[in-house]
Amino acid sequence: MRAWSVVRPEPVEKGGLRLVEKPVPVPADDELLVHVRACGVCRTDLHVAEGDLPVHRAGVTPGHEVVGVVAGLGARAEGFAVGDRVGVAWLRHTDGTCGYCSRGAENLCPASRYTGWDADGGYAQYTTVPADFAHRLPFSLDDEALAPLLCAGIIGYRALRRAALPPGGRLGLYGFGGSAHLCAQLALAEGATVHVLTRGAAARRLALALGAASAQDAYAMPPEPLDSAILFAPAGDLVPVALRALDRGGTLSIAGIHLSDTPPLHYESELFYEKQVRSVTSNTRADAREFLALAARHEVRATTHTYPLSRADAALRDLKAGRFDGAAVLVNDLS
Repeated sequence: MRAWSVVRPEPVEKGGLRLVEKPVPVPADDELLVHVRACGVCRTDLHVAEGDLPVHRAGVTPGHEVVGVVAGLGARAEGFAVGDRVGVAWLRHTDGTCGYCSRGAENLCPASRYTGWDADGGYAQYTTVPADFAHRLPFSLDDEALAPLLCAGIIGYRALRRAALPPGGRLGLYGFGGSAHLCAQLALAEGATVHVLTRGAAARRLALALGAASAQDAYAMPPEPLDSAILFAPAGDLVPVALRALDRGGTLSIAGIHLSDTPPLHYESELFYEKQVRSVTSNTRADAREFLALAARHEVRATTHTYPLSRADAALRDLKAGRFDGAAVLVNDLS
């Protein structure tokens, strides 16, 4: 099969991500073989390709927002049949026995493994997934609409819950890409007032079109104090900016897997009055199930820009440069 491979972690403009030939993967006993139909483009893929995240698998194929069809099953894989449409997301393995897993925090499992980082992902004709970590998908959405929900949507949902937004609260979103524009729709559906702070003019227009109360530059102050904020942009220098925008008792949730260094914080203006900072680490399978059900109920829809799978490198370059709003989705043109 043809698949994209990080042959050398480096800036995507230099060509370290290449389209190569790989064997079609053979599913392990507990795995599904999935024929990829669409795969969302996530900023984490960019971090993997450029080496912002340490190499976990040499020559890995990125991609963890996969919509596909079951093409084969391992001997012990249960719950699915050949021809079923399934979703493959970021989290692909936990040990199920550690203290974190036992208390429902499998996202913190020290033995966790991830699609497109520890194992080859969806920038390919085929991928595999343990059956216990495959997701059933709503029938109401097509492949391209579903793909971004499988990471951008799920992690945005977890970030929203970590932000402890009170009912009817005021939420600030810093950065407005694939994850944030899905999070915004859910927050609005649940009665929040949403203020968007982001660098891109197209992203600000999209925010207003989706119902945001305001959309300004990332370093501006929102028009009212915020009860909660979520930092989606991987820019550590926005942490104090967002903290200053919080009302007393507010919470900042940091959604990214990678963040540039944060500057020193000024205690009185940025942390005092019981403000909180919370990180977000991956998600649980329960998060995924809850979000997919809510997305179907509230008609959360991704704004998508499609690229053929054969041009995945161009999609990552455009993501890095901020050339599109919403989310990019690769559509399999390799068969």
